[in-house]
Amino acid sequence: MKMQHESTPSRHQPMKSFLTLATPSHVNYKRPERSPSGRLTPRLVNYTRTPKMLDTVSGAEAPPFALQLKALLEQEFRCQPKLCGLRVLELAHDNGMRMTVKMRDFEVKDLLSLTRFFGFSAETFSLAVSLLDRFLSLMKIQPKHLSCVGLCCFYIAVKTSEEEKNVPLASDLIRISQNRFTVSDMMRMEKIVLEKLYWKVKAPTALHFLRLFHSHIQEKVDADSKKILIIERLEAQLKACHCSFTFTKLKPSLVALALLALEVEEQHESESVEALRDAVKDLLHQLTIKDGDLVCVRELISKCLIEYSATKCWKPNSQRLRWIISGRTARQLKHSYYKIAHLPTIPESAS
Repeated sequence: MKMQHESTPSRHQPMKSFLTLATPSHVNYKRPERSPSGRLTPRLVNYTRTPKMLDTVSGAEAPPFALQLKALLEQEFRCQPKLCGLRVLELAHDNGMRMTVKMRDFEVKDLLSLTRFFGFSAETFSLAVSLLDRFLSLMKIQPKHLSCVGLCCFYIAVKTSEEEKNVPLASDLIRISQNRFTVSDMMRMEKIVLEKLYWKVKAPTALHFLRLFHSHIQEKVDADSKKILIIERLEAQLKACHCSFTFTKLKPSLVALALLALEVEEQHESESVEALRDAVKDLLHQLTIKDGDLVCVRELISKCLIEYSATKCWKPNSQRLRWIISGRTARQLKHSYYKIAHLPTIPESAS
Protein backbone atom coordinates (compact mmCIF):
# COMPACT_ATOMS: atom_id res chain seq x y z
CA MET A 1 0.00 0.00 0.00
CA LYS A 2 1.54 3.31 -1.06
CA MET A 3 0.77 6.92 -0.38
CA GLN A 4 2.45 10.26 -0.98
CA HIS A 5 2.31 13.88 0.11
CA GLU A 6 0.59 16.45 -2.09
CA SER A 7 3.74 18.54 -2.15
CA THR A 8 6.13 15.76 -3.14
CA PRO A 9 7.03 14.66 -6.67
CA SER A 10 4.98 11.90 -8.25
CA ARG A 11 6.76 9.03 -6.56
CA HIS A 12 5.31 6.64 -4.01
CA GLN A 13 6.59 6.00 -0.52
CA PRO A 14 5.78 2.83 1.39
CA MET A 15 3.17 3.10 4.10
CA LYS A 16 5.53 1.78 6.75
CA SER A 17 7.64 4.93 6.44
CA PHE A 18 4.80 6.91 8.01
CA LEU A 19 4.72 4.72 11.12
CA THR A 20 7.93 6.20 12.50
CA LEU A 21 6.40 9.56 13.37
CA ALA A 22 6.44 10.42 17.07
CA THR A 23 3.26 10.25 19.07
CA PRO A 24 2.49 13.63 20.67
CA SER A 25 2.60 13.81 24.43
CA HIS A 26 -1.03 14.92 24.82
CA VAL A 27 -2.36 11.56 23.60
CA ASN A 28 -1.86 8.29 25.42
CA TYR A 29 -1.58 5.76 22.60
CA LYS A 30 -0.73 2.16 23.32
CA ARG A 31 0.43 -0.16 20.61
CA PRO A 32 -2.72 -1.82 19.23
CA GLU A 33 -3.14 -5.56 19.28
CA ARG A 34 -5.80 -7.61 17.58
CA SER A 35 -8.08 -9.32 20.04
CA PRO A 36 -9.72 -12.69 19.24
CA SER A 37 -12.97 -10.89 18.54
CA GLY A 38 -11.33 -8.64 15.96
CA ARG A 39 -11.69 -5.41 17.92
CA LEU A 40 -8.99 -2.79 17.61
CA THR A 41 -7.62 -2.86 21.15
CA PRO A 42 -6.29 -0.99 22.92
CA ARG A 43 -7.75 2.10 21.34
CA LEU A 44 -6.77 5.73 21.62
CA VAL A 45 -7.39 6.89 25.16
CA ASN A 46 -7.06 9.99 27.28
CA TYR A 47 -7.53 12.71 24.67
CA THR A 48 -6.65 16.01 26.30
CA ARG A 49 -9.39 18.50 25.53
CA THR A 50 -8.10 21.84 24.37
CA PRO A 51 -9.06 24.98 26.32
CA LYS A 52 -11.24 25.96 23.39
CA MET A 53 -14.32 23.83 23.70
CA LEU A 54 -15.69 22.57 20.42
CA ASP A 55 -18.99 21.28 21.76
CA THR A 56 -21.72 23.88 21.48
CA VAL A 57 -23.78 24.12 24.64
CA SER A 58 -27.22 25.63 25.10
CA GLY A 59 -29.22 26.37 28.20
CA ALA A 60 -28.77 28.42 31.34
CA GLU A 61 -25.29 27.05 32.08
CA ALA A 62 -23.96 27.62 28.55
CA PRO A 63 -21.05 30.03 28.03
CA PRO A 64 -21.94 33.33 26.33
CA PHE A 65 -22.58 33.07 22.60
CA ALA A 66 -19.67 35.38 21.78
CA LEU A 67 -17.28 33.16 23.74
CA GLN A 68 -18.45 29.96 22.03
CA LEU A 69 -18.28 31.61 18.62
CA LYS A 70 -14.76 32.93 19.21
CA ALA A 71 -13.54 29.49 20.28
CA LEU A 72 -15.02 27.81 17.22
CA LEU A 73 -13.65 30.42 14.81
CA GLU A 74 -10.14 30.08 16.23
CA GLN A 75 -10.22 26.32 15.79
CA GLU A 76 -11.84 26.62 12.36
CA PHE A 77 -8.87 28.58 11.07
CA ARG A 78 -6.45 25.90 12.24
CA CYS A 79 -8.40 22.84 11.10
CA GLN A 80 -9.39 23.75 7.56
CA PRO A 81 -8.42 21.34 4.75
CA LYS A 82 -5.46 22.58 2.72
CA LEU A 83 -6.75 24.40 -0.36
CA CYS A 84 -3.70 23.45 -2.44
CA GLY A 85 -4.37 19.77 -1.79
CA LEU A 86 -8.06 20.15 -2.59
CA ARG A 87 -7.18 21.81 -5.91
CA VAL A 88 -4.95 18.88 -6.84
CA LEU A 89 -7.85 16.55 -6.13
CA GLU A 90 -10.23 18.75 -8.10
CA LEU A 91 -7.98 18.82 -11.18
CA ALA A 92 -7.26 15.08 -11.21
CA HIS A 93 -8.35 13.18 -14.31
CA ASP A 94 -10.58 10.15 -13.95
CA ASN A 95 -8.11 7.62 -15.34
CA GLY A 96 -8.35 5.09 -12.52
CA MET A 97 -4.90 5.99 -11.19
CA ARG A 98 -5.66 9.16 -9.25
CA MET A 99 -8.21 10.18 -6.66
CA THR A 100 -11.02 12.31 -8.08
CA VAL A 101 -13.79 14.48 -6.71
CA LYS A 102 -16.40 11.95 -7.79
CA MET A 103 -14.66 9.18 -5.84
CA ARG A 104 -14.58 11.36 -2.76
CA ASP A 105 -18.30 12.08 -3.01
CA PHE A 106 -19.14 8.39 -3.43
CA GLU A 107 -17.07 7.54 -0.36
CA VAL A 108 -18.87 10.16 1.74
CA LYS A 109 -22.23 8.74 0.64
CA ASP A 110 -21.05 5.31 1.77
CA LEU A 111 -20.15 6.78 5.16
CA LEU A 112 -23.62 8.32 5.35
CA SER A 113 -25.13 4.89 4.70
CA LEU A 114 -23.01 3.40 7.48
CA THR A 115 -24.10 6.20 9.81
CA ARG A 116 -27.73 5.41 9.15
CA PHE A 117 -27.23 1.65 9.39
CA PHE A 118 -25.66 1.82 12.85
CA GLY A 119 -27.89 4.69 13.99
CA PHE A 120 -24.98 7.01 14.74
CA SER A 121 -25.37 10.72 15.36
CA ALA A 122 -24.96 13.61 12.96
CA GLU A 123 -21.83 14.62 14.90
CA THR A 124 -20.19 11.32 13.99
CA PHE A 125 -20.90 11.72 10.28
CA SER A 126 -19.80 15.35 10.15
CA LEU A 127 -16.57 14.59 12.00
CA ALA A 128 -15.83 11.62 9.73
CA VAL A 129 -16.22 13.81 6.64
CA SER A 130 -14.02 16.48 8.21
CA LEU A 131 -11.27 13.96 8.96
CA LEU A 132 -11.47 12.50 5.45
CA ASP A 133 -11.28 15.87 3.70
CA ARG A 134 -8.40 17.05 5.87
CA PHE A 135 -6.46 13.87 5.15
CA LEU A 136 -7.14 13.96 1.40
CA SER A 137 -5.93 17.56 1.29
CA LEU A 138 -2.60 16.47 2.79
CA MET A 139 -1.94 13.12 1.12
CA LYS A 140 -2.15 11.63 -2.33
CA ILE A 141 -3.72 8.20 -2.22
CA GLN A 142 -4.55 5.62 -4.83
CA PRO A 143 -8.25 4.98 -5.48
CA LYS A 144 -7.94 1.40 -4.20
CA HIS A 145 -6.97 2.74 -0.75
CA LEU A 146 -9.83 5.22 -0.45
CA SER A 147 -12.26 2.80 1.18
CA CYS A 148 -9.73 1.96 3.90
CA VAL A 149 -8.98 5.64 4.54
CA GLY A 150 -12.67 6.51 4.62
CA LEU A 151 -13.57 3.70 6.99
CA CYS A 152 -10.70 4.61 9.32
CA CYS A 153 -11.88 8.23 9.45
CA PHE A 154 -15.37 6.95 10.18
CA TYR A 155 -14.12 4.64 12.93
CA ILE A 156 -12.10 7.43 14.56
CA ALA A 157 -15.21 9.64 14.50
CA VAL A 158 -17.32 6.86 16.02
CA LYS A 159 -14.86 6.32 18.88
CA THR A 160 -14.71 10.06 19.45
CA SER A 161 -18.43 10.90 19.35
CA GLU A 162 -20.35 7.76 20.30
CA GLU A 163 -20.70 5.99 23.63
CA GLU A 164 -18.32 3.11 24.29
CA LYS A 165 -21.11 0.53 24.28
CA ASN A 166 -22.18 1.59 20.78
CA VAL A 167 -18.75 1.29 19.14
CA PRO A 168 -18.87 -1.68 16.74
CA LEU A 169 -16.14 -4.24 16.23
CA ALA A 170 -13.66 -3.33 13.51
CA SER A 171 -14.29 -6.69 11.85
CA ASP A 172 -18.04 -6.03 11.76
CA LEU A 173 -17.46 -2.58 10.32
CA ILE A 174 -15.33 -4.03 7.53
CA ARG A 175 -17.86 -6.77 6.83
CA ILE A 176 -20.88 -4.46 6.71
CA SER A 177 -19.07 -2.00 4.42
CA GLN A 178 -18.18 -4.95 2.15
CA ASN A 179 -14.46 -4.17 2.06
CA ARG A 180 -11.68 -6.70 1.52
CA PHE A 181 -8.91 -5.27 3.68
CA THR A 182 -8.11 -6.77 7.07
CA VAL A 183 -8.36 -5.47 10.62
CA SER A 184 -4.56 -5.20 10.62
CA ASP A 185 -4.69 -2.98 7.51
CA MET A 186 -7.28 -0.81 9.18
CA MET A 187 -5.19 -0.48 12.34
CA ARG A 188 -2.16 0.66 10.38
CA MET A 189 -4.18 3.13 8.33
CA GLU A 190 -5.86 4.53 11.43
CA LYS A 191 -2.47 5.38 12.93
CA ILE A 192 -1.33 7.00 9.68
CA VAL A 193 -4.45 9.18 9.51
CA LEU A 194 -4.04 10.31 13.11
CA GLU A 195 -0.36 11.10 12.69
CA LYS A 196 -0.87 13.06 9.49
CA LEU A 197 -3.56 15.11 11.22
CA TYR A 198 -1.23 15.63 14.20
CA TRP A 199 -3.76 13.81 16.38
CA LYS A 200 -6.15 16.76 16.13
CA VAL A 201 -9.31 14.72 15.98
CA LYS A 202 -11.72 17.29 17.36
CA ALA A 203 -12.33 19.95 14.74
CA PRO A 204 -15.18 22.44 14.30
CA THR A 205 -17.59 21.33 11.62
CA ALA A 206 -20.47 23.08 9.92
CA LEU A 207 -22.74 21.15 12.27
CA HIS A 208 -21.17 22.86 15.30
CA PHE A 209 -21.79 26.28 13.78
CA LEU A 210 -25.28 25.36 12.59
CA ARG A 211 -26.40 24.32 16.06
CA LEU A 212 -24.78 27.33 17.69
CA PHE A 213 -26.37 29.77 15.22
CA HIS A 214 -29.74 28.05 15.46
CA SER A 215 -29.71 28.20 19.26
CA HIS A 216 -28.68 31.86 19.19
CA ILE A 217 -31.44 32.81 16.75
CA GLN A 218 -34.07 30.89 18.71
CA GLU A 219 -33.27 32.96 21.79
CA LYS A 220 -33.83 36.22 19.90
CA VAL A 221 -37.12 35.60 18.08
CA ASP A 222 -40.71 35.01 19.13
CA ALA A 223 -42.56 31.71 19.31
CA ASP A 224 -43.91 31.92 15.74
CA SER A 225 -40.46 32.52 14.30
CA LYS A 226 -39.00 29.62 16.25
CA LYS A 227 -41.31 27.21 14.42
CA ILE A 228 -39.83 28.16 11.03
CA LEU A 229 -36.28 26.95 11.62
CA ILE A 230 -36.40 23.22 12.38
CA ILE A 231 -32.98 21.96 13.37
CA GLU A 232 -33.65 18.37 12.21
CA ARG A 233 -34.48 19.58 8.71
CA LEU A 234 -31.41 21.81 8.63
CA GLU A 235 -29.15 18.97 9.75
CA ALA A 236 -30.58 16.69 7.07
CA GLN A 237 -29.83 19.33 4.44
CA LEU A 238 -26.32 19.73 5.79
CA LYS A 239 -25.72 16.02 5.33
CA ALA A 240 -26.53 16.45 1.65
CA CYS A 241 -24.00 19.28 1.44
CA HIS A 242 -21.34 17.08 3.02
CA CYS A 243 -21.78 14.69 0.09
CA SER A 244 -20.68 17.40 -2.35
CA PHE A 245 -17.00 18.29 -2.77
CA THR A 246 -17.98 21.90 -3.49
CA PHE A 247 -18.37 22.70 0.20
CA THR A 248 -15.03 21.29 1.33
CA LYS A 249 -13.31 24.47 0.12
CA LEU A 250 -15.61 26.75 2.14
CA LYS A 251 -15.44 27.67 5.80
CA PRO A 252 -17.87 25.62 7.91
CA SER A 253 -19.19 28.80 9.52
CA LEU A 254 -20.10 30.23 6.11
CA VAL A 255 -21.83 27.01 5.02
CA ALA A 256 -23.87 26.91 8.23
CA LEU A 257 -24.96 30.54 7.98
CA ALA A 258 -25.81 30.21 4.28
CA LEU A 259 -27.94 27.17 5.06
CA LEU A 260 -29.89 29.16 7.64
CA ALA A 261 -30.22 32.11 5.27
CA LEU A 262 -31.58 29.85 2.52
CA GLU A 263 -34.17 28.36 4.86
CA VAL A 264 -35.32 31.83 5.88
CA GLU A 265 -35.51 33.11 2.30
CA GLU A 266 -37.68 30.18 1.22
CA GLN A 267 -40.39 31.12 3.73
CA HIS A 268 -43.39 33.28 2.84
CA GLU A 269 -43.30 36.96 3.71
CA SER A 270 -44.40 37.64 7.27
CA GLU A 271 -43.33 39.48 10.38
CA SER A 272 -41.75 36.28 11.67
CA VAL A 273 -39.55 36.00 8.59
CA GLU A 274 -38.40 39.59 8.98
CA ALA A 275 -37.26 38.86 12.52
CA LEU A 276 -35.29 35.86 11.28
CA ARG A 277 -33.70 37.91 8.51
CA ASP A 278 -32.55 40.47 11.04
CA ALA A 279 -31.05 37.70 13.17
CA VAL A 280 -29.18 36.30 10.16
CA LYS A 281 -27.86 39.76 9.27
CA ASP A 282 -26.63 40.18 12.83
CA LEU A 283 -24.69 36.91 12.55
CA LEU A 284 -23.35 38.02 9.17
CA HIS A 285 -21.80 41.11 10.72
CA GLN A 286 -20.36 39.19 13.67
CA LEU A 287 -18.64 36.77 11.30
CA THR A 288 -17.41 39.63 9.06
CA ILE A 289 -18.73 37.82 6.00
CA LYS A 290 -19.51 39.78 2.84
CA ASP A 291 -23.09 39.81 1.60
CA GLY A 292 -21.95 38.62 -1.82
CA ASP A 293 -20.18 35.58 -0.36
CA LEU A 294 -23.27 34.62 1.61
CA VAL A 295 -25.51 34.90 -1.46
CA CYS A 296 -23.09 32.87 -3.57
CA VAL A 297 -22.87 30.01 -1.06
CA ARG A 298 -26.62 30.14 -0.51
CA GLU A 299 -27.14 29.56 -4.24
CA LEU A 300 -24.66 26.66 -4.19
CA ILE A 301 -26.59 25.03 -1.36
CA SER A 302 -29.89 25.57 -3.17
CA LYS A 303 -28.52 23.88 -6.28
CA CYS A 304 -27.16 21.00 -4.22
CA LEU A 305 -30.47 20.41 -2.47
CA ILE A 306 -32.39 20.50 -5.75
CA GLU A 307 -30.12 17.82 -7.18
CA TYR A 308 -30.58 15.64 -4.11
CA SER A 309 -34.30 16.25 -4.08
CA ALA A 310 -34.51 14.94 -7.64
CA THR A 311 -32.95 11.64 -6.53
CA LYS A 312 -34.82 11.57 -3.18
CA CYS A 313 -31.49 11.57 -1.34
CA TRP A 314 -31.43 15.05 0.14
CA LYS A 315 -33.44 14.04 3.19
CA PRO A 316 -31.27 11.32 4.74
CA ASN A 317 -33.54 10.99 7.78
CA SER A 318 -36.81 10.68 5.88
CA GLN A 319 -36.83 6.90 5.99
CA ARG A 320 -34.83 4.13 7.58
CA LEU A 321 -32.14 2.44 5.56
CA ARG A 322 -32.90 -1.15 4.62
CA TRP A 323 -29.64 -3.02 4.28
CA ILE A 324 -29.83 -6.61 3.09
CA ILE A 325 -27.14 -8.83 4.61
CA SER A 326 -26.49 -12.55 4.47
CA GLY A 327 -27.55 -14.90 7.23
CA ARG A 328 -23.92 -15.70 7.98
CA THR A 329 -23.11 -12.03 8.49
CA ALA A 330 -26.21 -11.53 10.62
CA ARG A 331 -25.24 -14.41 12.90
CA GLN A 332 -21.77 -12.96 13.42
CA LEU A 333 -22.96 -9.45 14.25
CA LYS A 334 -23.60 -8.22 17.75
CA HIS A 335 -27.22 -8.65 18.77
CA SER A 336 -27.46 -4.92 19.43
CA TYR A 337 -26.83 -4.16 15.74
CA TYR A 338 -30.15 -5.53 14.62
CA LYS A 339 -33.48 -6.08 16.30
CA ILE A 340 -36.27 -8.44 15.38
CA ALA A 341 -39.62 -6.76 15.78
CA HIS A 342 -42.06 -9.16 17.44
CA LEU A 343 -45.51 -9.25 15.91
CA PRO A 344 -48.40 -8.46 18.26
CA THR A 345 -50.60 -11.32 19.39
CA ILE A 346 -53.66 -11.76 17.19
CA PRO A 347 -56.77 -11.89 19.40
CA GLU A 348 -59.04 -14.86 18.82
CA SER A 349 -62.61 -14.05 17.89
CA ALA A 350 -65.54 -15.56 19.74
CA SER A 351 -66.86 -17.07 16.56
